Amino acid sequence: MSPYVLVLYYSRHGATLEMAKQIARGIEQVSGMEARLRTVPAVSPVTEASAPVIPDTGAVYCTEDDLKHCAGLILGSPTRFGNMAAPMKYFLDGTSTQWLNGDLIDKPAAVFTSTSTLHGGQESTLLTMMLPLLHQGMIIAGIPYSEANLSTTRTGGTPYGASHLASGDAPTKLSSDEIALCQALGKRVATLAYQLKG
Repeated sequence: MSPYVLVLYYSRHGATLEMAKQIARGIEQVSGMEARLRTVPAVSPVTEASAPVIPDTGAVYCTEDDLKHCAGLILGSPTRFGNMAAPMKYFLDGTSTQWLNGDLIDKPAAVFTSTSTLHGGQESTLLTMMLPLLHQGMIIAGIPYSEANLSTTRTGGTPYGASHLASGDAPTKLSSDEIALCQALGKRVATLAYQLKG
């Protein structure tokens, strides 16, 4: 099995999914590394509700094996009041087995998010998504300022991770800067994962 970087995301309206696809393109620019897109099920306020075993559209749900065997992890969620969405938090709350086993220790990780307003909590969401990854013993990678688009973007993009401003007539359409930064983040984590795997 080829080494892969797991791009694990939750997307309600499609913007975070579009970012995940661009991040996967960046990962696959690194020879010998693959991108594996996975999602998490929505959380329902109705206790009897359950999601299908396989989603109708998009990536399949993440399994314990997807997480355990990844060479790196890039985590994405839309912003909800300056924090990650509940489905992603719920999923992460269930990763105590990986924590107990040390499955993710010394693997590179990064984060990405999408917001509907420019100052809607992009950076706080990215920072709070890093916390469980640090508890797992992962090595956090951001986007360095050597990426020129970080200085020119007028929408999304931070040194903490890729971000997107989902507003206007086409909320899922990424700007050219956002695309470049998503791909740069994917490429950076894949490069680190390749180097760390030896």
